[in-house]
Amino acid sequence: MIGKPFPKTHGMSNHRLYYIHKTMLARCYNPKAKGYERYGGRGITVCEQWRKDRVSFFSWALKNGYDENLTLDRIDNSKGYYPENCRWLSMKQQANNRRSNHIITINGEKHTISEWAEIKGIKKNTICSRLRDGWPEEKAILTPTMPMGSWRKRGVDNDRNSP
Repeated sequence: MIGKPFPKTHGMSNHRLYYIHKTMLARCYNPKAKGYERYGGRGITVCEQWRKDRVSFFSWALKNGYDENLTLDRIDNSKGYYPENCRWLSMKQQANNRRSNHIITINGEKHTISEWAEIKGIKKNTICSRLRDGWPEEKAILTPTMPMGSWRKRGVDNDRNSP
């Protein structure tokens, strides 16, 4: 009919949550989607409630800490997207929750290399270099680094520049 207005949509297609929901579904159900092999390809699914009703997902997100600066995370990476297995984390937290991370346990405390670096005040690259050089994990993390130039103060250079 001429003159009849277009039906209103949900009004969320420009919202970040709409994009998050859409990409979550694509990763789990569309073999052509980027990342499908790491999600749907290994059996990760989206609960029926969120799959069939995006408003349900939006409501859960807003009630459970959604913020523009956070990303959707699965608590147990071997399980799917459903309310009890999802939370909102910063990109930094998200990076520490990847399956590919190297987890190191010292005195019963488990952390990624990045987390240990931050806790101990050592550069991540220093820990990684030590591990590549064959250092035991505990020593690579617990051995403090020397401040730049301190090796000269300790006479390590053996006066190479002396006449």
